[in-house]
Amino acid sequence: MIVVTGGTGNVGRTLVARLAAAGEAVTAVARHITPEDVPPGVRTVAADLGRPADLAPALEGATALFLLVAGDDPDGILEQAAAAGVRRVVLLSSQAVGTRPHGYAHAAGFEAAVARSGLRFTVLRSGGMASNAFAWAEPVRRHRTAAAPFPDVALPFVDPDDVAEVAAAVLRQDGHDGVTYTLTGPGATTPRQRAAALADALGEPVDFVEQTREEARAQLARFMPDAVVEGTLAVLGEPTAEERTVTDDVRRVLGRPAAPFAAWAARNAAAFR
Repeated sequence: MIVVTGGTGNVGRTLVARLAAAGEAVTAVARHITPEDVPPGVRTVAADLGRPADLAPALEGATALFLLVAGDDPDGILEQAAAAGVRRVVLLSSQAVGTRPHGYAHAAGFEAAVARSGLRFTVLRSGGMASNAFAWAEPVRRHRTAAAPFPDVALPFVDPDDVAEVAAAVLRQDGHDGVTYTLTGPGATTPRQRAAALADALGEPVDFVEQTREEARAQLARFMPDAVVEGTLAVLGEPTAEERTVTDDVRRVLGRPAAPFAAWAARNAAAFR
């Protein structure tokens, strides 16, 4: 049994589907999950990672765990997992743990907890995800505009489906213990270029609107803590050389190149119509 936390998220939903299609027994976990959210045959358990004891029913019979950085007690989560018989943990973390450890101490704490847990583990450090463009869905639908700061700063955003496929491979295969993979797309794109890719996918013009840093901060602050807002703006506006660099880890695990942003836009065009 493989337990997937964040089972309804951008990565978790695809991961659950991939594992189920491969014939794995899967339990999908999220705070408000229902059986309608997952493929037939997938078990669902509603639980909050902020309360590790709530995970006990989900972990019954589990041998592997896909873990998000959520809640404040990674050791409690991992103790529950070990007690249930979990032997392997795959942690979805952030590239910024390596590039900005002081600004991403929460995720760094999860990585440290996994490393000292005594369980077999692999860390997936994701770069920025293509699905961040869903923030444009409503303005693109309503008036064909997409707004973002730092319009010409390029970053190699990764397709969340690629992250999910890497996670599925690592959960099911040997040879990944103790490894940290940094997952990026195949090339760096700017916000202006990503808006143009959406326009191509829709077959209609999308006007790009440049935001000021202050406008972007106010927008992000609606759903992010202040420290995360500042870290996000720093990555988007003043990325390090490492954050701009394309890695080959998707190909290394999957044997194929990472998907470009344009492919993600084409696949998700309906959300912007």
